[in-house]
Amino acid sequence: MDLATLPSFTLHPHAAPRSANERAVLMEDPGFGRVFTDHMVTIRWREGFGWHDARVEAHAPFQLDPACAVLHYAQEIFEGLKAYRFADGGIALFRPEENARRFRASAQRLAMPQLPEALFLQSLDELIRADRDWVPEGEGSLYLRPFLFADEAFLGVRPAASYRYCVIACPVGGYFKGGKTSVTVWVSEDYTRAAPGGTGAAKCGGNYAASLLAQAEAIQHGCDQVVFLDTTERKWVDELGGMNIFFLLDDGSLVTPPLGGTILPGITRESILTLAQEAGHRVREEAYSFDQWRADAASGRLREVFACGTAAVITPIGEVKSASGAFLIGNGGGGPATEALKARLVGIQRGREPDPHGWVRRLG
Repeated sequence: MDLATLPSFTLHPHAAPRSANERAVLMEDPGFGRVFTDHMVTIRWREGFGWHDARVEAHAPFQLDPACAVLHYAQEIFEGLKAYRFADGGIALFRPEENARRFRASAQRLAMPQLPEALFLQSLDELIRADRDWVPEGEGSLYLRPFLFADEAFLGVRPAASYRYCVIACPVGGYFKGGKTSVTVWVSEDYTRAAPGGTGAAKCGGNYAASLLAQAEAIQHGCDQVVFLDTTERKWVDELGGMNIFFLLDDGSLVTPPLGGTILPGITRESILTLAQEAGHRVREEAYSFDQWRADAASGRLREVFACGTAAVITPIGEVKSASGAFLIGNGGGGPATEALKARLVGIQRGREPDPHGWVRRLG
């Protein structure tokens, strides 16, 4: 589908949008994923007809048939990215083209129609244009959630013949409650996230649903997040329930597990690989075992560990717990390398630092 054949958006404004005062109250402490803007984007796809009926309309519930395919066979994918308000009042997105590409890759893996990247990007622009006043000033951001699901009413195991794409948005603060400077993680030795040949590299709801029991176990043990090991040997670190992970060693090298189809190719992860090399770190994408993690922490060879993702940005890991015991990373807080990488990344995202890679896409 070329640009000339992309569907045009029609605007159906919210009949009763929140007032400036109501919006200000909601944005004082929005948390994460609890407060939503006035509008959403929807686009439909039908077999033999393609993408059509692109709309900006009031954020409202969907009406779905009980036989809707997504409810029975879980054909669903999503993305997550943020819009930032710069000091001059302009608004920008961070590497949205990468989200568009990953969205297409996820759709391919789930046997779903692939949304053209140009249409993905335009859908973000249209929603931000409609709800520009919801982009927070200061350190907050507007979290954008594009998603696609099968909405054909049928019972049968095959790819659906119709789909619905949507983008919703919410102003957000920090991902972890209480503004934590470091988090505690639980290493699951009973549950795994994804197997070779599975959907680990796709951003689909099923991956997260499968992680929830392990995440609940982590919470029961006083932890913020769960860490998964590989499915074959139950030995190698894969990723957290919703984030990638990095290990900083005493020689200044930075290690992160290789992708290999079982780990989500995080856009924040990829950005850190570049920024770390520019900062002088030797970056290695290689397997790192849980036993090695514990031994390196005990010997002092391991200096810092952090999780990363769109929601969490870069968050230090201070303590590690498992059924076989617990241990600290350094003094249980962050570290200078983690803080420096976070400052550089956030500085680029918010327009406070140079952007030599052209990662920031300004919307005006």
